[in-house]
Amino acid sequence: MSDPLVLIPARLAATRLPNKPLADIAGEPMIIHVWRRAVEAGIGPVVVATDTPEIVQVVEAAGGLAVLTRPDHPSGSDRLAEALESIDPEGRHDVVVNVQGDLPTIDPAIIGAAVVPLSDKTVDIVTLCAPITHPDEADNPNVVKLVGHEVAPGRLRALYFTRARAPYGPGPLWHHIGLYAYRRKALVRFVALPPGELETREKLEQLRALEAGMRIDAVIVDDLPLGVDTPEDLERARAVMQRRRLN
Repeated sequence: MSDPLVLIPARLAATRLPNKPLADIAGEPMIIHVWRRAVEAGIGPVVVATDTPEIVQVVEAAGGLAVLTRPDHPSGSDRLAEALESIDPEGRHDVVVNVQGDLPTIDPAIIGAAVVPLSDKTVDIVTLCAPITHPDEADNPNVVKLVGHEVAPGRLRALYFTRARAPYGPGPLWHHIGLYAYRRKALVRFVALPPGELETREKLEQLRALEAGMRIDAVIVDDLPLGVDTPEDLERARAVMQRRRLN
């Protein structure tokens, strides 16, 4: 782990919230809030990877870096891989952190926490999870659950990801947070793999890595960042940012 690079994939096409990255939150586009949080994490350079010139212009106007990628990528991971080769063809950055572009309230500290388990050479990918505290989330298919076992204090080894309530029986349930830190070699291998059987059924691309025998560990965090997918989510994010400004 010598030189991490933070990449933020962002595209305008969104069924439930069109033009999502440019949605105004407290006077700035959402993508700028995410970019600021990633910069504040202080773990390495931050670049927005997008398919839209307008997003490039907005990021550059705020003083950030952005790269234009193809519009036909099937996933954000594929967009990251293209951006990585464009930004760093020499391979200087050996860790790639994927921060989703719809997490405007994310705590910068948890971005940094994601790279720590990569000091264990057996780990290919790191993600985050938080305890499920609301009973209705346990059975909500839009809340992805991580099933794993503890390998160190505050850290799980992921065995499965699912939209169903799992595992069965008493004990904590874990809400998966879609932030990833990849070894560069792991990202390159991952995007070259065909979609997996379980990935297709659950519609969760991280299962492709598990099916291929890659190791994913998860850092347990207390803060569950608000993902913005709907107009209601956007209003909640605006309220959160307004409270922060008042405090």
